[in-house]
Amino acid sequence: MLTKRQNMLECVRGGKPDRFVNQFEALGFMMGDPLRKRDRSEFGMGKEYINGWGVTIRWQENTPGPFPVHDDAHKVLKDITKWRDTVRAPSLDFNEDDWAPFAESAARFNRNEVFVTSTVSPGIFEQTHYLMGMDDCMINFYLEPECMHKLIEYITEYEMKYAEQLCKYVKPDAIIHHDDWGSQRSTFLSPEMFEEFILPSYKQIYGYYKSHGVELLIHHSDSYAATLVPYMIEMGIDVWQGCLDTNNVPALVKKYGGRISFMGGVNNGIVDVSDWTPELVRKTVEPLCRQCGPLYFIPCMTAGGPGASYGVYDTVTAEINRMSSLML
Repeated sequence: MLTKRQNMLECVRGGKPDRFVNQFEALGFMMGDPLRKRDRSEFGMGKEYINGWGVTIRWQENTPGPFPVHDDAHKVLKDITKWRDTVRAPSLDFNEDDWAPFAESAARFNRNEVFVTSTVSPGIFEQTHYLMGMDDCMINFYLEPECMHKLIEYITEYEMKYAEQLCKYVKPDAIIHHDDWGSQRSTFLSPEMFEEFILPSYKQIYGYYKSHGVELLIHHSDSYAATLVPYMIEMGIDVWQGCLDTNNVPALVKKYGGRISFMGGVNNGIVDVSDWTPELVRKTVEPLCRQCGPLYFIPCMTAGGPGASYGVYDTVTAEINRMSSLML
């Protein structure tokens, strides 16, 4: 029997997996870093904090996760033409001692069994709307493209410095990088604008990770993004995690399998609900597994990490195991 890590490699490389890769089982999450330790010491549901960029992040009760606050009193960037006077990247003045607890956390994993995985968030696009709000962000891509290019370059420089420290001190096998690029039905930017504004930064960032020992680049975007898959391939993504059912995942696997793999298809908005049932989970998971198969596809809930709001995660896991026993 293959280890979880070996089985995932067989899946994404077109080999011979002996079962479906089951959600996040092959990823050993190394949670945290010195930056998060400094910013989020007591963060949780019902609380808020101000991150290193000055953005207020609030996790309201009875919501799936945190989100930035963008009323007039909290918005960091109100005039994109003055971003240089307003936006300050967080300090990354950390040393080996600062990273030591997180390197020790990574060392606890058996790298033959799982990929030591670091989470990076928010991504390039999300960082722009975290600073100014989604409405202003969308408008500025059209009305102030030069300023947006410069701001994105600044954010990218910061990410490159962070990547350097992460690879030096933690040496992750995999990165799961969060950057939501669309809604359930469409992308936020047209493919042409995505290519112009977002692609160059990720080619640089993901190229660095690949050249410094990261074996798997997993990009999380729980959205529609089927029209961006060619750019995902170009920037070096190995696995798109979070692909919603609205993307027609079986068709994507058939068209692009061998160049990129797809991890998702089990829409949280459908199964992670208060009145979920085992029958609903089976009705969702079984046809997905049968249509996609075990190569270049990982059945998974579309949220960006293991767990669920209403306790359905383990039932999805059990259903995927059932499909492995039936199909492999």
